[in-house]
Amino acid sequence: MDEFAEYVIDDPLARGGHGHKRLAAAPARDEDGVDRRGFLKCMAWAGTGLVWTVSGGVLSSCTLGASSKSGTAKGDFTFAQVSDSHIGFSKAPNTDVTGTLQKSIDKINALATRPAFVLHTGDLSHLSTPQQFDTVDQILKGAKSDTGRVFYTPGEHDTFVDNGKTFMQRFGQGTQGNGWQSAGYKGVHIVGLVNTWNVKGGGFGVLGQEQLDWLKQDLAGVNSDTPLIVFAHVPLWAIYPQWGWGTDDAEQALSMMRRFSSVTVLNGHIHQVLEKQEGNITFHTAASTAYPQPAPGQTQGPGPLVVVTNQLQSALGVREVAFSRKQNALVVIDQRLG
Repeated sequence: MDEFAEYVIDDPLARGGHGHKRLAAAPARDEDGVDRRGFLKCMAWAGTGLVWTVSGGVLSSCTLGASSKSGTAKGDFTFAQVSDSHIGFSKAPNTDVTGTLQKSIDKINALATRPAFVLHTGDLSHLSTPQQFDTVDQILKGAKSDTGRVFYTPGEHDTFVDNGKTFMQRFGQGTQGNGWQSAGYKGVHIVGLVNTWNVKGGGFGVLGQEQLDWLKQDLAGVNSDTPLIVFAHVPLWAIYPQWGWGTDDAEQALSMMRRFSSVTVLNGHIHQVLEKQEGNITFHTAASTAYPQPAPGQTQGPGPLVVVTNQLQSALGVREVAFSRKQNALVVIDQRLG
C-alpha cells in the first residue's frame, strides 16, 4: 500500500453529462433514493458549485460562490477530481473539449490551497486513440499539485476499442489486474476500482470476481476507524438501471466497506453532480469537463445533452476535496467552469 492518495468519469461510444443538484435539508425521495425534484433542478444548469461536508456519515451542503479562491476547502490535505474529459469528441454541445479540459486544469491551478494530487475518474478519451491519450497526458501534466501525481481509472471509452491495452500501457503502471489500486495518505485509505472492462448492455458496470477478491484482501488489514475513499468510473449505486447507470456487482464490494465508520465513493460516467447517503456510505457523482447528459428519465436515453452555448460551461466542472483529520470529515467543493 503506497503512502499516498488521490482522485476524480462516462459511457461507450457517445455519452456524457452533468447536472446540478443538492438541497441543504434532506429532500423527499422515491424508494430508490433519488430526489426527483432535484433532477428537475438539474436542467437549470445553475452556475454555482456546492460545498459538501461529510462528518460521521452525515452529509450537509451549501452553495458556493463563483470565486474558486473564496470557496477553497480547508483541511489536512486537499486533492482535485477531474472526470469524463472525452478528448476526441467534437460534436454539439462542445466542439472544443480540449479547451474545456485545459480550463478545468486552470481552475485547479487557481485554487488558494494547492492540492496534494489530481484524480481522473475515467473516459479520458472518446475513442481510446494514442493521440487522444497524449493530449490528456500533456494537459494534466500542467496541473500544479504538491506531489505532482495524477491517478487514473478507466472509463468504457478508454477500454472498448482495444480492450484497454493502450490505456494500461499509458496510465496503468503500478496498478493491479485491469487497473485497480489502493493507497494510503495522511490517515486515509484510498481504493481505485475498475468497473468498465466488461460492461453489460446499456453500460452497466461490472467489477468481477478477481477484483472483488483483491478488494477483500486489501481492506482486511485496514482499521475500521480509518476513513475510506473509493473511486471508480461507473457509479456504485443504481442511479438509473434503465440507462445502465449502476454497477452489477457493487453490493458485494459495498458489503466489505460497511464496517468502516466513514466511506466516501466518487464516480463519474453520468456527467452530473448527484449524491446519495446509505448508512455510513456517501456516494458522489461528478460533472464532466466535456458535455452534460440529461437527468435520469428526462429524455428517451442518455447521451450528450445540447444546451445553449453560453450555458455550456456552467454545466461542466471540476471538484476539490479536503480531508480534516481533526474532524474526520471530507469537504467537497464542485467548481463550475462558467
